[in-house]
Amino acid sequence: MSTDWQVTDCLHGRSPTLYRLAVNFDHFQVLRAIGKGSFGKVCIVRRKSNNQMYAMKYTNKRQCLEKEAVKNVIREVQILSSLDHPFIINLKFSFQDEEDMFMVTDLLLGGDLRYHLSQGVTYSEASVKLYLCQLSLALDYLRSKRIIHRDIKPDNILLDETGHPFLSDFNTATHLAEGEEARSMTGTKPYMAPEIFDCQTEERAGYSFAVDWWSLGVVALELRQGVRPFEVHAGTPIGEVRDRLRAPPRCPASSEPGFGTLISKLLRQEPERRVASLERIRTLPYLQDVDFDAVYSKQIPVPFIPPRNSLNCDPTYELEEMIIESRPLHKKKKRLLKQRSVREGLGQQAEQTEDPLQQRLQTVAGDFFVYDREKELAQRQRDRLEEAWERELAESMQQSSPISQVDSAVIERIRADLLSEGRRLTEAERAAGSRTVQALQDMQLGRPAATEATASASSHISTPARRRTRLQHQMTVT
Repeated sequence: MSTDWQVTDCLHGRSPTLYRLAVNFDHFQVLRAIGKGSFGKVCIVRRKSNNQMYAMKYTNKRQCLEKEAVKNVIREVQILSSLDHPFIINLKFSFQDEEDMFMVTDLLLGGDLRYHLSQGVTYSEASVKLYLCQLSLALDYLRSKRIIHRDIKPDNILLDETGHPFLSDFNTATHLAEGEEARSMTGTKPYMAPEIFDCQTEERAGYSFAVDWWSLGVVALELRQGVRPFEVHAGTPIGEVRDRLRAPPRCPASSEPGFGTLISKLLRQEPERRVASLERIRTLPYLQDVDFDAVYSKQIPVPFIPPRNSLNCDPTYELEEMIIESRPLHKKKKRLLKQRSVREGLGQQAEQTEDPLQQRLQTVAGDFFVYDREKELAQRQRDRLEEAWERELAESMQQSSPISQVDSAVIERIRADLLSEGRRLTEAERAAGSRTVQALQDMQLGRPAATEATASASSHISTPARRRTRLQHQMTVT
């Protein structure tokens, strides 16, 4: 069997499922717990193959089923795998085992904004202004992907060691089709926009991307003055929430006048009148001196740099994992081996006594989205290379009147690409490249190319390569 795949018991040993060996839990060493959320826990891990450090978020499947949160976890993986932005956390890998679903992301050791607030940090206006610009770029990017985050708050804004912010925790995010609106009451109540509550009282049919910009305004004011602008808590009734959100927010007296204007425009009650786009927010006088290209490329100095002599997280997470947690992560391997051994011993009896929960767990395993960013980036590079080959061939067709005059430089460039990218290409792709070179050489000499062989191989290589093979065939027929 290929080393890329392994047949592993699916949840309870009834039917085997293929899990990729490329990345799985056994390839990481768990170092310590650093966080906990509604749908999972987070720990620092080291990848054994290269000693690279990551953050690993893991969610127990049974608990997800009990909370009816499985769709949230699967959707979070799907959304994060589609994103690539300097101020949004990067998903590196996702995989699963019998117990948990895992997401491996960049390790950001600067802590979250909530932690620093709890430590008495007072964010300067310069810091908040830069955060506003950086997070506006992130929200604009999400809008281009038609994604609403729906839970922007200090807890979900992480800092790297240099102090740059990253949006994280997309477990309540959703994707909207063109013309579609969201309707569910989702998020953290003190940061939720008025139109979300209006949907629950049927005063409004739905809400859209503007809800994230309201949350950004609440966060900015909280960072600046240390408390939220509205007295809203998790248990506050919806009717009272709406009354309290109508009160005009107050800005610190020491703030620049433009800061208060910006906040008032982010916290407009009516989403139609709210500043809810990068295009609009960058035109406000308060931000007109900002070079957003420099912000995007992280060239502007960050006023607040997190302490580098600590993990910038609550140390009780690690104590809880080691002492209180009934299924600690560092004992997973031994625990799973024991469970698999028991299931193998039960054999057919385990299948006959299977309960509905086990069936639902098996469904979760089939629905989970497995992702590997390294492989995706490598595939993109191969696609770019193949498309470049295709362009070279097309140019040769246009520039060479007789086929025998195909440019030798084209052949040499493709041969050089094969040598430089050889380790990244599959065997089929290397063979396709070699056939391209051979076909061009045959055409130079006036010999017919092996069109049948190249056509049959096209079904085993990627789409750009198939287009290239068809082009070879056209050149030969000509």
